[in-house]
Amino acid sequence: MSADESSSTRWLTHEEQQAWRAYLRAHRELQVALERDLTAHDISLPEYELLSMLSEQDGDRARMSVLADLVVQSRSRVTHTAKRLETRGWVRREPTPEDGRGVALALTPAGRELVESAAPTHVQSVRDHFIDHLTHEQLCVLRDAFSEVRSHLVPGARPEDEIV
Repeated sequence: MSADESSSTRWLTHEEQQAWRAYLRAHRELQVALERDLTAHDISLPEYELLSMLSEQDGDRARMSVLADLVVQSRSRVTHTAKRLETRGWVRREPTPEDGRGVALALTPAGRELVESAAPTHVQSVRDHFIDHLTHEQLCVLRDAFSEVRSHLVPGARPEDEIV
């Protein structure tokens, strides 16, 4: 690295570095804990998230592209996850009636049953490992901070309280 590159870089302060590393570690550990708690239902966290988002859509169905946006994953990753879920009988692919070219994913009765049985476990896990360790004020700060980060990363994105 040249002296010019070094002097133009805005290095993280000690406090910023601590905040960044605390976020990274907590995020990763939280993912591991949430994943572990779902093993009793024989489902991974990404699979549960996709089924959960699908269960909140009109008619328990949504275009694959909409699901990819909701779970913040690439369309190809959602397609792979959907394939696993379809093999297990929890979803089915359908042509979209709007244009016939797109593909929608629909929750099957077995998928609905799984979501409803896993949801209490997941919610308790979120409470046990995240929500119940923070004050109301801390949760509001986190919501506002990450809404700001998301607004920067996804200009024009709907606020979190409008996402369904």
